[in-house]
Amino acid sequence: MIYLDNAATTLIKPPEVKKAMTEALDICGNAGRGGHEGAQKAAEIIFEARVKAADVFGTESAEQVVFTQNATHALNIAIKGIAVPGECVISGYEHNSVVRPLATLSEKGVKISVAKSRLFDSDGMVRDFRRKISKDTKFCVCTHVSNVFGYILPIKEIDEICFNKGIPLIIDASQSAGVLPVKLNNLRAVECICAPGHKGLYGPQGTGILICRNGEKLKTLIEGGTGSNSEDMRQPEFLPDRLEAGTQNLPGIAGLSAGLEYIRRRGEDKILVHERKLVDFIVSELVKIPQVKVFCSREKNLQTGVVSFVVKGLSSEKTAEFLAEEGIAVRSGKHCAPLAHGTVGTSGGTVRVSVCDFTKENDVFMLVFSLKKIIRKKLLKNM
Repeated sequence: MIYLDNAATTLIKPPEVKKAMTEALDICGNAGRGGHEGAQKAAEIIFEARVKAADVFGTESAEQVVFTQNATHALNIAIKGIAVPGECVISGYEHNSVVRPLATLSEKGVKISVAKSRLFDSDGMVRDFRRKISKDTKFCVCTHVSNVFGYILPIKEIDEICFNKGIPLIIDASQSAGVLPVKLNNLRAVECICAPGHKGLYGPQGTGILICRNGEKLKTLIEGGTGSNSEDMRQPEFLPDRLEAGTQNLPGIAGLSAGLEYIRRRGEDKILVHERKLVDFIVSELVKIPQVKVFCSREKNLQTGVVSFVVKGLSSEKTAEFLAEEGIAVRSGKHCAPLAHGTVGTSGGTVRVSVCDFTKENDVFMLVFSLKKIIRKKLLKNM
């Protein structure tokens, strides 16, 4: 199988990830739940992972790193922890992991306002964010990169707008973590950065990261055992314990730690160059096919290793099905982001191709070859 669905999860991991997870299963107890060797070893692994994440995400201390089940879990903690009645401004490219928690909070007086712009129109997005933020705005949420189109939103400019207005910002880094630098110490309004472990960070599924500037102020989503302050019936006020109730996914965190180490060693800039090279090839070939519409940016700095397309006369689902028959894995449909499709006007969904650092040139060559083959067959059938 040629795997081109890395925006959903990276299938190919650095070999160190599996090794770290296996070793953790063999030697680790429960961190913070004892002074014996197994518990101590687990605590060491978790702390080491925090230090690596703090480095990747530019935090002042490892305690600002909270481990979660996934990005959705992190976003729910951040959004529900910071939300108060009033308006929340989001971009028109948000995933359901942002939209659905906010929709639930509508019962508590939170209203959603959507800043929109044409695809890859960063100036337009900045203008509409500035226009939508009002005296009623209490916080903002913005994805760093669209999971559908690979569009890099102008996070730095949006952060400055929020900072000047005194409004906290939450960043969904689900598609940018491990590919683009997203550093808390370079952003002034950002209160939380949320990221999955299983995508660009090359960790296992069931892992995520929440970076907090002032996490002690966040309302808790769940409460329970932390291994600290056990005599207190209330959840601890200090990080990371405040937001990490219950036994942690130690094997997952060990694997994530290995993934983070790969990112630090390889470098986000080199990964991005590799991914863009592959996407450039895909786009250059697909734009030559009259039956294909590709959603791509003329400016390379506005797109990552994700590209969507549609084939005239074929649904996105049927196109992906045909590609699967050729041994090529892509994703079709709405990609859990109907708001993004509504913004761009792709009501029927798209076929999404997403590469990673382990994607080879021959993989994308075979994608183009197979798609041309499918279209030829369709044309012959219609003759």
